[in-house]
Amino acid sequence: MAKQRPVRSSAWLDAVRSIDHCMLCGCVCQVQAAHRNEGKGKSQKVDDCLTAALCPACHAEIDQGKNLTREQRRERMNHAIVETLRELARQNLVGTI
Repeated sequence: MAKQRPVRSSAWLDAVRSIDHCMLCGCVCQVQAAHRNEGKGKSQKVDDCLTAALCPACHAEIDQGKNLTREQRRERMNHAIVETLRELARQNLVGTI
């Protein structure tokens, strides 16, 4: 079975970045579109739809957090992705991409 290339969408990433608050801590700030760190290859990110709107501090905690286990980081990221999808739907941004 051939390996599929990840789906890329600058419109999706722009929509995620347009959210005005972090999905984990709730701070109102300029968020980053943080990609999920699970299910990717070396130096390759997962599909753009598996991103979360995170502040730089929460993004760093998910990526390199020393105070959380890998399972805790993955749980937090999965929660943030779901909340990002919910926010995109509430703002009617999903159908426009």
